[in-house]
Amino acid sequence: MSDEQSADGPAFRSENGGGGDISDRPYAIYRCTDCRNIVLSMQDCEGGMTCHNEPMERVTEATMDIEPPDIREVLLDAFGLPKAGLDICLCVIGEGPLSPAEVAAELDYDESTIRSYLNELVDLGLLEKSQLNREGGGFVSVFHSVDLEEMRKETLTGFYAWAGEAAALIEEANLTKAEYLDEDHEESLDTIFWEEFDGARANDP
Repeated sequence: MSDEQSADGPAFRSENGGGGDISDRPYAIYRCTDCRNIVLSMQDCEGGMTCHNEPMERVTEATMDIEPPDIREVLLDAFGLPKAGLDICLCVIGEGPLSPAEVAAELDYDESTIRSYLNELVDLGLLEKSQLNREGGGFVSVFHSVDLEEMRKETLTGFYAWAGEAAALIEEANLTKAEYLDEDHEESLDTIFWEEFDGARANDP
């Protein structure tokens, strides 16, 4: 039996995946019964959602199994933020305001690495940077958390923008497959598919 398959099916299927009943999940998915519109909401909207001024149908069951996401993978994929960046962010949120040297004293990361991530976290809008006057003169840069409710809104908005880009790629992939079946091609579907998404297999063996 190959590495790609198991007794339960292909390797990309997950026994504890996201298939099956999703009616009790902390999100809600709605789809239009007249068009292809599908909407994700972080809550079950009272009265449902509408499309074309008509009620949308709430999806309560997923037929495709998915691999449950890991928070580290989500932050890395959506924001380019690996575990070290998350550790630094959480340290500042919990203990800040802190200088880079103070963060280094709390965490087992090189101070130059900490400075790099702190500036990246400021650019992402997760932290803010300010300057405090030293008692002996001069000043020191310190980092502190933005308002947590503002962080919630910005991170969800940023993730939805990333998810929208991912959804657009999946839709383009589906259209590519549909167009292939409607036309005559000398090349195989996998060749056409990966040519359409150039670079998608750049790291494949």
